Amino acid sequence: MSTPIPPRTLTDLETSVAMKLLSSGDPGASEYRAQVPYSQVVATWGIGSPSIDLAVRAGAVRASGSPDGIFASGGVTDRNGSPIGEVILWVEDGWISGIEYAWYTDERPHALPEPGRIELL
Repeated sequence: MSTPIPPRTLTDLETSVAMKLLSSGDPGASEYRAQVPYSQVVATWGIGSPSIDLAVRAGAVRASGSPDGIFASGGVTDRNGSPIGEVILWVEDGWISGIEYAWYTDERPHALPEPGRIELL
């Protein structure tokens, strides 16, 4: 369940993760990359969760022809290369709508992973 927060700009890490997930050659990725500078964090997925809901401010162009749901995802590994989670970029109605960090470990991460630890799926 999302917890609304006052809108804020994306951190450098959040921006880097979004851009990593949008670095594939998938149709529409460039349209969503263009929305990242206009995106704001508007909710978190619980206290201490690195997963966030996004809203795109006026001035951005809506992506065309993209279905709602998961647009891109990437597996996350630890320093030894073992899988520890997955990062998902959500879209809705042509707009970036969220970044989810689903973890496979017992302890919830407190931040998104470094982009270098994400392998696009």
